[in-house]
Amino acid sequence: MTHYLMSVIGPTEYHDEFSGYGSKEEMEQSFADTGAFNDQLKADGHWVFAGGLQAASNATVVDGQGDSPVVTDGPYLETKEAMAGFWVIDAPDLDVAIRLAAEASKACRGKVEVRPFDGLG
Repeated sequence: MTHYLMSVIGPTEYHDEFSGYGSKEEMEQSFADTGAFNDQLKADGHWVFAGGLQAASNATVVDGQGDSPVVTDGPYLETKEAMAGFWVIDAPDLDVAIRLAAEASKACRGKVEVRPFDGLG
């Protein structure tokens, strides 16, 4: 089995009270669907770890390559989209990971990028 990162991609900032969902009901349904998807990942043995992220504006970038760390507020890159959440899954191959990403996308109502871990470490 290989670990894959499934990243939910969304706007860096939401300008409404429902985090980009059309209504409170749609937001709550998406949360329920995502919870059911998470339960299914666990039941099927694909679950490793998952989490939602705060807005990219809450990021802190740390560059520790010099003599002392340089810490800056905000996202590393200026962009209109950023990672909003993620799953780390265990899947036998990319085809299964893509199928699971499609289910994740439908549940959370967002685009999902799939990337295998490099196997190092």
